[in-house]
Amino acid sequence: MQATIKRDKLFWGSCLALLTTAFAFTVISGIAFSVKQEFTLTNEQLGLFTGVFFIGFTISQVIFSPLCDTIGMRWIVRGAFVGHVTGALLIMTAQGFTMAVAGSLFAGLGAGLVEAGCNPLVAALYPDDKTPKLNRFHMWFPYGNLIAAVILTVIFQGLDIGWRGQLTLILIPALGYGLMMLLEAYPPTEGVSAGITVGESFKALFAPIMLIMMPMMLLTASMELPPSSWVPSVLQAGGVNGLLVFGFVFGIMGTLRLVAGPVVRVLTPTGILLGGAILATLGLYLFSFAETTVMAFLTAAIWAVGIAYFWPTMLGFVSERNPKSGALGLGVMGAIGMLASFFVTPWLGSVADENGHSRLPEAETVAIFEQVSREFPTLAATAGAQSTDIQAVVDATNAVLSSYRANNALPVGDTAQALRGIIGSGADSPVVGQAQAILNPADNYGGRLSFRTLAPIGFILILVFGILFIRDRMAGGYKAEKLTAAGH
Repeated sequence: MQATIKRDKLFWGSCLALLTTAFAFTVISGIAFSVKQEFTLTNEQLGLFTGVFFIGFTISQVIFSPLCDTIGMRWIVRGAFVGHVTGALLIMTAQGFTMAVAGSLFAGLGAGLVEAGCNPLVAALYPDDKTPKLNRFHMWFPYGNLIAAVILTVIFQGLDIGWRGQLTLILIPALGYGLMMLLEAYPPTEGVSAGITVGESFKALFAPIMLIMMPMMLLTASMELPPSSWVPSVLQAGGVNGLLVFGFVFGIMGTLRLVAGPVVRVLTPTGILLGGAILATLGLYLFSFAETTVMAFLTAAIWAVGIAYFWPTMLGFVSERNPKSGALGLGVMGAIGMLASFFVTPWLGSVADENGHSRLPEAETVAIFEQVSREFPTLAATAGAQSTDIQAVVDATNAVLSSYRANNALPVGDTAQALRGIIGSGADSPVVGQAQAILNPADNYGGRLSFRTLAPIGFILILVFGILFIRDRMAGGYKAEKLTAAGH
């Protein structure tokens, strides 16, 4: 290690960069309910707003992870800074759904670049202590979510700061890691130090262990990130403070990652992954029954312990068991995880829409629509700047009523969307509160059912990680491979 490399400064700067990613994830998840109301979004559209964060992550991982050895980690970290700041500013100034989605995409690009640059940086800084240090680095994602949740709940919401103002929370740590890292000297990646070529890294992607772990990364990420982004809005619709549960989950995760060193030594990475799969599956299934605050916190705790070590241990396992894959292997694993999240998050929204519809009381819903059809045309005529929004609600309501009268059934999707339009119309009418009173329980039920639908994939993880764990035990224990200067 060159004397000019400030290892501690780079490590803590990396932690601050991941803290920024966590703040972005928490703020975007936390404002989702408000964005949904302001722009009158369906659950599926809301899933796109939160889920495009993951596709931005994936894009930056896919493009820049193969370039990490060539262009160096410093330029990748600089790109992360630009993505974080741009994303926050775009959402903050968004005047419509499209701009909000673009901001979420840029924030995701920044998050992906943090992973693309900082994971190999931590591996290069601590080549003999990868899994514990990667867990220590990644504890700042859950801790960041906890810190952000507390700040948003206690300070920002206490001061009645709107959802746009809450996005300033992302900019504070972004400026911090920018000052710490953008001008520092960086070490070469581990692959460059060992003389591993880009071609050898690509070849290592097809090693048997990678062909097993890449699909498992898809599944572990699906059990962690999409439900995490849905927790605040789903529980909030049911009258539970979803943001506090969100912070509670990530507090548990961060604390467990803080003590990852001794846990890894006792349980080994494969033992950790097996135990995590069992608890995550159980917790996610039980989470679907969380109708009270106590039940929400109890089941969230089980789920949180299960998912706590998934992401960093998957990365550490690949880096230790297939070190020739290097920065590219770490990037591909991260990209697969986030790509799964991008597709799973809106899918959870569509499952929620479908199941939530079954909980809408038909007679009461029809009565609300008929009242809107009678009252809102007059309100639209006198509402001034809001007249267009109110008239759009009238049109949507009449369309649902026409479909109901023709088919003797409320249309799936359009019914809930019309209720959201009523709630977000700003009209001065008691029917707005009535619409909220029947839609929230339906959204809560649909969201919880989406968790139950996702839980069974955990049985695949239990099977695969169980086989890997048994195989290690039969071979005499877990063994990490190390690269030498000759790349062997």
